[in-house]
Amino acid sequence: MAVISVPPRPYDTTAVRPGWADLPAELRAAISARLGSRVNWAGTAGGGFTRGFAGVLQTVAGDRVFVKAASLVDQRHLSDWYAREVAVTAALPAGLAVARPRWTLTAGGYYAVCLDAIEGRMPGLPWSRADLEATLGAYATVADALREPPVELVALGTPRLADLVRADLAWWGELAAGRETLPNPPAVARHRLPDLAALEARLPGYAESTSMIHGDLRVDNVLIDATGAAWLCDWTWLCLGPAWFDLAGLLVTAYASGLPADDLFAAHPAARNAPDDGLDAALAALAGYWLVRAAAGPSTGSPHIRGHQQWSGEIALSWLAARQGWQ
Repeated sequence: MAVISVPPRPYDTTAVRPGWADLPAELRAAISARLGSRVNWAGTAGGGFTRGFAGVLQTVAGDRVFVKAASLVDQRHLSDWYAREVAVTAALPAGLAVARPRWTLTAGGYYAVCLDAIEGRMPGLPWSRADLEATLGAYATVADALREPPVELVALGTPRLADLVRADLAWWGELAAGRETLPNPPAVARHRLPDLAALEARLPGYAESTSMIHGDLRVDNVLIDATGAAWLCDWTWLCLGPAWFDLAGLLVTAYASGLPADDLFAAHPAARNAPDDGLDAALAALAGYWLVRAAAGPSTGSPHIRGHQQWSGEIALSWLAARQGWQ
């Protein structure tokens, strides 16, 4: 029987965010004016690992929208991310299960974006088969639509996954060379460091692609609506890369849920052209990144991010070890 593991804290309770009432009065007034009616209810999103405002707002006229907001001074990286998400979601092909932007504004020293509100819930862990199948189906549609990206997306100047991998997903090589340390690594990592470094080193070559991918496909970037359909959220990290890389990252939590992750990967259309050891290379690189980041000390974002990175790294490494037959 497959062993089931869940993260140290549910993904829908990881965020530490300001509430609607905590935002500057000038910003709240500007948002209400743009909506054309006073906000009379606000719900703060519980998922995520940043401290920006994110939540559903409802007006007295009954309109419901999803708004993100961040300080242009203290959270400039977040405001830049939100602006990027607006540009990407506005240019994504029609017909995809993606929340579209309505407007942006600047007021009270904050940048705010308004998107369509998706009436749904984050999938729970362990995954249910229905939620996972809906998510895999939605991603199959997205991957197909982005196999030949529209010119509007290309014009945004999208980064290449291969470059991102070389810059930030090559930690086993750093550890093997003694340029990085990892306190208390899992036993399999101590015994298989050269193998992990070798697998990781293959990923940059595999990551070269003219297709585009989400770049951060995780359970907390998915919403399941009332019909059971899946919507994909948080498009800040769109990049040029093969769709099977997104699939590998998503299925780490399927493996943790005791589901047949190897079979799910092999059967998915996004994995059609994956190299024979592409999944192993992705798992090695992701595990190294998550474990090293988990050991980096407190974060200025959510206090729960390091625990989630540690858990994710251990799961990815366990899945890889099972595939390789490592003890």
